[in-house]
Amino acid sequence: MTGYVGPIEKATLNNSFFRQVLFTGKYSQLVVMCLQPNEEIGNEVHANVDQFFRIEEGNAKFVFNDKEEHLVGDGDAVVVPAGIFHNVINTSSTKPVRLYTIYTPPNHPDGTVHKTKAEADAAEAAEHH
Repeated sequence: MTGYVGPIEKATLNNSFFRQVLFTGKYSQLVVMCLQPNEEIGNEVHANVDQFFRIEEGNAKFVFNDKEEHLVGDGDAVVVPAGIFHNVINTSSTKPVRLYTIYTPPNHPDGTVHKTKAEADAAEAAEHH
């Protein structure tokens, strides 16, 4: 496929994997994510990657640089500039958070699917060794 064309809201709402890459271009990457109840991405920073998030279902807390907090929900967007430490936390103990994110430039190998956070953590540990 030349680019990505599709019902992103439906694709996001139907996704139950922690991370699934839908499209990787030269300068951007589209990824759907699902955080289980009380799950978090984990505090991370991308030195050379800007990241856009849109929440399609659920409620989350974004934490920037361990101090600035933002509560977001369905329909909200968040942009995290390169160099900012960030964490995304599902604030519900019963419902998942479903979102999509766009990395510029791409941040994961094309075709990446991490069914769970544990799988994602293991894959990222392997990439850094």
